[in-house]
Amino acid sequence: MKNPGIAICMAVTVLFAAAPGFSQSKSEQGQGQAVVTVLPKQEGTLPPSVTGQDLSVKVDGKPARVTSWKPFQSPENSLELVLLIDGSTSSALGGQFDSIKSFVKSLPPNTKAAISYMQNGSAIFAGPLTADHAEVLRGLHLPAGSPGSSASPYFCLSDLAKHWPSADREARREVVMVTDGVDPYYMRFDFDDPYLQAAIADSVRARLVVYSIYWQGMGNASSSSYENNAGQSLLAEVTEATGGKSFWVGMGNPVSFEPYLDELTRRFRNQYELGFTTGLTGKPQVETLKLKLSAPGTEINSPGQVMVYPAVSAQK
Repeated sequence: MKNPGIAICMAVTVLFAAAPGFSQSKSEQGQGQAVVTVLPKQEGTLPPSVTGQDLSVKVDGKPARVTSWKPFQSPENSLELVLLIDGSTSSALGGQFDSIKSFVKSLPPNTKAAISYMQNGSAIFAGPLTADHAEVLRGLHLPAGSPGSSASPYFCLSDLAKHWPSADREARREVVMVTDGVDPYYMRFDFDDPYLQAAIADSVRARLVVYSIYWQGMGNASSSSYENNAGQSLLAEVTEATGGKSFWVGMGNPVSFEPYLDELTRRFRNQYELGFTTGLTGKPQVETLKLKLSAPGTEINSPGQVMVYPAVSAQK
C-alpha cells in the first residue's frame, strides 16, 4: 500500500469497532409508569399534598427522572378489580361473605369488578368485569374446598395476568387474592420458586397491583406452622413486587376481612400515577424500582418492580 499511515488508521478503526468495550450500541431512553399509594402515618388524617418534587426515583439502581405525578381522583380515573378466591379454601370462608358483599357494594361507580376462582391452575370467572356491583355479587359462592383443586395459586395469578378481562390500558388493575399462598408444586420455602417468580413477572408486565388476604386451604399442606409462615412469606413477595400489601400475619384464619377491605378502600382513594424516564438498553424489560418520599407525615407503598419500554414505543 502506498500510504502506510492510512492503513494503520483503518486497522485501528476496525479493531475499536469490533472490541466489546467499544460497542457502538447506545443506551436508549426508556420510560414507564407505576401505581403508587400514599397514606398518612396517623390514622384518620388526610395525606398532605404531595408533588413530584417530593420524590426520589431509582430504576435498576440508577436515578430516574419523574415526568408525571397525578392523583387518581377524577371520576374518569377508572379502576378494575378482581377478587381471586382459592378453590381449595374451606367452607368457613362463607363467614366472610357479608364483609365481601359490603365491600363490593361500596365500590365507586368508576370501579369495574369481578369474582374469579382458582381452579386447576386457571382463573375461572364467575361473571363479567362490570360496574354493576349487584351483578358481581351474583358470582360469589363457596369454593369447592377440595385439597389442591387450585393447583398452584401462582399458576392462577399468572393466568389472570395473561388473560386480564379488559383491554382498557388507562385503568388501574388491582387484584385481591384470598388464599393460603402454599405452592403444592414447589413444597419448600424458597423465594426462587419458579412459579412464584413467573407470577411476579407476569403481574408486573400486566401492570397488576396485587393484594392478599390469608385464608387456609383444605388438607394438611397449609395446616402446619411452617407452611403457614411459608405461604404468607410467598404472598408478601408478590404483593411487595407489585405495590400491593399482604393482610393478616399470624396462625390460622383472620376473624374478619372487614378491616382489610376497609384499608383497601382507603388505599384506592389515595393512589397516584407515577411516570418516569430512565436509560434502557434493548427491548422492554422488568426493572427494579426504589421510590423515596420526602413529604412528612406520610408513608409510601410502591411496586418493587416495573416495566420499562423504549420511549418511542412506551405503553400505558
